[in-house]
Amino acid sequence: MSIRDTSLAEHPAPSGVGSAGRKHGHKAEFHRRFMADDLETRHALEALVAVLGQEGIDETVVSNAELILAEVLNNVVEHAYAEGTGPVELTVGILPGGLSCEVADQGKPLPAGMVPPPDLPEASPDSLPEGGFGWHIIRCLTSDLSYTRESGENRLTLQIPWTD
Repeated sequence: MSIRDTSLAEHPAPSGVGSAGRKHGHKAEFHRRFMADDLETRHALEALVAVLGQEGIDETVVSNAELILAEVLNNVVEHAYAEGTGPVELTVGILPGGLSCEVADQGKPLPAGMVPPPDLPEASPDSLPEGGFGWHIIRCLTSDLSYTRESGENRLTLQIPWTD
């Protein structure tokens, strides 16, 4: 499987694009296709963080994007491809309202065919479980969260708004 990284390919700016934490007035897109494993996921996130930083995106938004996408991509590695590995596509666009993100894979579908509810694990503060917080974090830091499965492909889309 090859890696295709178009990084942030420039496109003409849509009307009304403000700076919103950016140095440039253009719409841009990061795109990477990689195999779902821990190392490749780490490399994809490192590349995204570097490019968003070069684009002048606010550090808080970059940190949020890294956290959210690490949670999403870790779920793909651990659950969608639990029995092996497979391709993942990560696309991140810089838009007037924030970052638009899409993750696509050909692994197992999400349980019940939908994004899990944002419920937190039930536990006392001194016996918190190691996991179970990912979807809550994702829902708290994003908007327009959507999941579809068509023709054997999972597609999760979400928006990460600019911070004030």
